[in-house]
Amino acid sequence: MPIRFFSEGIDFKLKGQRRKAEWMKLSAAREKRDVKDIMFVFCTDAFLLKLNQDFLAHNTLTDIITFDYSEGREISGEIYISLERVKENAAKYDAAFQTELDRVMIHGILHLCGYSDKKAPEKATMRKKEEAYLSLQKRST
Repeated sequence: MPIRFFSEGIDFKLKGQRRKAEWMKLSAAREKRDVKDIMFVFCTDAFLLKLNQDFLAHNTLTDIITFDYSEGREISGEIYISLERVKENAAKYDAAFQTELDRVMIHGILHLCGYSDKKAPEKATMRKKEEAYLSLQKRST
């Protein structure tokens, strides 16, 4: 399977992996991209902070880091997600944990599709795309 799921330092197994992978492949296809190889790693704040420090020279907590190895229309990469951040953000935004996790996962896919979120207009585009693909997932399950 071109989309694989792992955990690092925590006991977590994503439910409905095959459905999630199909949803993400469909979302990528809507962006005119083919999924080559994507690895999701669910981890702790500490693990993600270390990656942030070592590879991006940032000393801040974050919910996701995406390493993009895509070439042309084929998307490929590693997506690391802190479940602690996802849980905290779900509470902060009054969202279900699974909904927030899905949002962060599709956010990583959108990064692999070439979207950025450094500036306000880019963030707005990313949010609109996240909402559209979250809606697509609900319709396809």
